[in-house]
Amino acid sequence: MDKKLKFSDNDVISSGYRIYNGDCIDILKKLPEKSANLIFADPPYNLQLKNELYRPNQTKVDGVNDAWDKFSTNEEYDKFTKDWLSACREVMADDATIWVIGSYHNIFRVGKIMMDLGFWILNDVQWYKTNPMPNFRGVRFTNATETLIWAKKSENQKKYTFNHQVMKQLNGGKQMTSVWQIPLCTGNERIKNEQGKKAHSTQRLEEYYGNTIH
Repeated sequence: MDKKLKFSDNDVISSGYRIYNGDCIDILKKLPEKSANLIFADPPYNLQLKNELYRPNQTKVDGVNDAWDKFSTNEEYDKFTKDWLSACREVMADDATIWVIGSYHNIFRVGKIMMDLGFWILNDVQWYKTNPMPNFRGVRFTNATETLIWAKKSENQKKYTFNHQVMKQLNGGKQMTSVWQIPLCTGNERIKNEQGKKAHSTQRLEEYYGNTIH
């Protein structure tokens, strides 16, 4: 994003795209009805981390400990999820689809709420992390996957965009499977703030988003 024109306190236009900076539900309510052809949502996972996490060498793990991922109860998280998914559904065109990513902490709750709202699930895609963070205490499996739900607006929706021929080209001429091997964003790939710390705790690789939008 080389040329950025700030036209309000919260919004940025860059290379013909508009970036809205604000509460997602408030922003979605301001968008025209049925104006979105594709939605990709990376919501809070509700990780519910209670204590600090340390490696075997006693160095602290700089994990997700942001205010936006803190919910007092599962019911509060469910209400939040229902609200933003309902707002998404209002702006989705009749032939649109939505992608939602989550981990075992939240994806099952999210999937149920999506189905209750009328979404129709087309696929679940497993993101297999080729460099996952280990389970440092060794008391569980290494969590090497996250799940993406790909859904259309309703069961009766007949048309939606799926460029399967492009997907085949990207996969050596074979139909792409629902398991995608993509590494975590680490090291020099991380965007840093002025203090030299990572700008966002869950930064994704460009390859990750490239796979989901074809």
